[in-house]
Parts: sequence; C-alpha cells; structure tokens
Amino acid sequence: MDLWQRVSRFLGLQSLSLVANRLSPLTLGRSLRLLKRPISLFLVGIGLSLAIAACSPSETTEGGSASGEASGPIELTLVSYAVTQAAYEQIIPLFNEQWQAEHNGQEVIFDQSYGGSGSQTRAVIDGLEADIVALALALDTQKIEEAGLIESGWEEEAPNGSIVHTSVAALVTRDGNPKAVQNWQDLTKEDVAVVTANPKTSGGARWNFLALWGAITQTGGDEAAALDYVTNVYTNVPVLPKDAREATDVFFKQGQGDVLINYENEVLLAKLNGEELPYVIPEINISIDNPIAVVDTNVDRHGTREAAEAFVQFLFTPEAQREFAKVGFRPVEETVKAEVANDYPEIGTLFTVDDFGGWDEIQAKFFDDGAIFDQLQAGA
Repeated sequence: MDLWQRVSRFLGLQSLSLVANRLSPLTLGRSLRLLKRPISLFLVGIGLSLAIAACSPSETTEGGSASGEASGPIELTLVSYAVTQAAYEQIIPLFNEQWQAEHNGQEVIFDQSYGGSGSQTRAVIDGLEADIVALALALDTQKIEEAGLIESGWEEEAPNGSIVHTSVAALVTRDGNPKAVQNWQDLTKEDVAVVTANPKTSGGARWNFLALWGAITQTGGDEAAALDYVTNVYTNVPVLPKDAREATDVFFKQGQGDVLINYENEVLLAKLNGEELPYVIPEINISIDNPIAVVDTNVDRHGTREAAEAFVQFLFTPEAQREFAKVGFRPVEETVKAEVANDYPEIGTLFTVDDFGGWDEIQAKFFDDGAIFDQLQAGA
C-alpha cells in the first residue's frame, strides 16, 4: 500500500475514537493541538501521521515485528540534573521490564547524562541529542522549546502538568545549629553568613531567591518589604558560587557560611548515603516543581517517539513514583503521596511559580539584565 493510499484510507475513518486508538496519549495530545492551525493542515498532518504508523502485516514498527519476534533494541538518551540519577537508575530497569513484556522482549537501552540543570539545558540546545529531558525547573525546558527542539504545549502532554516530582527549600546548618536558625527571618541576623548560588547563573538558585521573596509577599508583605528583606539576606551572602553544586562545596568542603539554602530532596538523599545533615524546613515555602518532557525534534529524527512517550508516562506510575520518593523527592501520584506522607513535613504556606506570574514574568522581573537581582546587587 503506497503512502497516498494510506492517507485516503485513514482519512476515511468514521470516528475520532478510531484515530485515538492508533495514537499514544501524548501523540494524540500533540495532534489535537493542531486544531488551532488551519483545518487543511490538520487533516493532512493527521493523515500522514496515521499513514506512516499503519504498517502492513509484513512490516515492522518501533514496538516489534508482526511475526511476534523481538525487534532490535531501541536507544533513548535521557538528560537530567545530577540528583535524579539515583532514582532513574532504579526506574529504568522497571520500565524495561514492562516494555519488554509488551513488545516481544524488545530492550530499551538508555544513554544517561547527568549534570547541572542549566548546563544540561545548554548542552541540549548546542547539540546533545536528548530524547527526554528531566530538568530542575520549567524555565530550562522552555529554553529548549524556544530553541525549536520541543513543541509548544509540552506541559499538557503528561499528567500533573508534566511536573514529575517536587521538593521544597531547606536551610542546612552547622552541627548543633549554633546560630539558632529556624526560619527565613533568621537569615538577616548580622552574625549569620548565608551560602547560596548566583540566580543569574544557576537555575536552582532561582528557587532560593523566589523562596526568600515569597516568604514576604505570600504572607501579606508588599514588594517594597520583600525587596528590603531579600537585600538584607544577600548582604549576608559573602560569595555567590556559579551553581548549586559549587555552593554545596563552599559550605561543606571550604567550611564557609553558617547556613546553606538547599533542597529537601538533597538532604534526604545525603541521609540515605550516611550523611546526617542538620536542617530546617521553613513552614513558609515554595514548591520546587521538576518537569519532564520529550524532545520532539530529536525523537522524530531518531524514530524513538513511542518509547520516549511511554517512558514519560511510566514515570507517573506508582512504581516509578516510589523510587523518586525513596531518594527524597515529594511524589505527585496520589496513592504514593499518601504512603509517604509521614516522611515529609506538611508546609503551612506553600506557594508556586504561578503565584509570581509564571517563569516568563519571573525571568523578566527578577533575573534579566538590569532586573531586580541586578539592582539588588548594585545597591549592596
């Protein structure tokens, strides 16, 4: 059957439900978003997608062969930030077990890359051919979208707005907490030296800045009060490392500072590795939301969309969510959230990036050249 015969055949399907049955949930979502474009383009796009997918009985697909024999392995490249590695090393075998059971024993081989979220983002934009990106913040994923590698609307293609796990900010202190740091306000004490990375160069440090700002604006204070408070905190920051990992080294290896602004998942992972870090979880806090996305341009080039989308969906199953919880992330799947509720302190006032207007507004207001952080630094 040639290509145009397939187009004609599938454009003749009598109901959208028949079309939906041939598409994965993520692919269906992408196709439906095409309705925003001229209808003729939508029909041609759907027809071509279905025609290509509709192999004859003698042809093979990404998932396996018509004869029931296993196809060759699929290779996927997962690019993520450093602290997720412990979870993915457990999740990937679970996913492979499920995929092999459903695809005639076919194996999915993962090439994994871990590093700072900002540097990983730049690497993907510069040519690292990730099939899937799991980054520290949606702003980094948006940069890959703006580079033309991820289609708009990626947030709608997975459960929970494509936020696969969360965390909150933590204040790590010296043994015995000699400066009696209990909350955000204590960071302005004259004798308290604070360690945090530079939000101009570190995506993770943006969470720290927003947590500080929101500690005022999300509890009734105005922006003038927030600016005054945050300025006072950064007056107590003797050095601004370029990223979160360097900030951790400054605090632990170099012994600088009395408090390190870090993340709950990192201190819990350290505990699993035998390091007991004294820390405080402020009851006013920000939800540190970590997204997952398929890199559309790359999966289409590699022919790996089906497996990549299946992996993303698998990350929201209880099996995968439990592995995230084991290494300190707050799960987003409801049954697992209930199972581990006692392991995570309840946050009295929890705010999100949406309370600041979203990442585009946050970047322009706080972190662009000449924005609030630059003004704060100039006046320090």
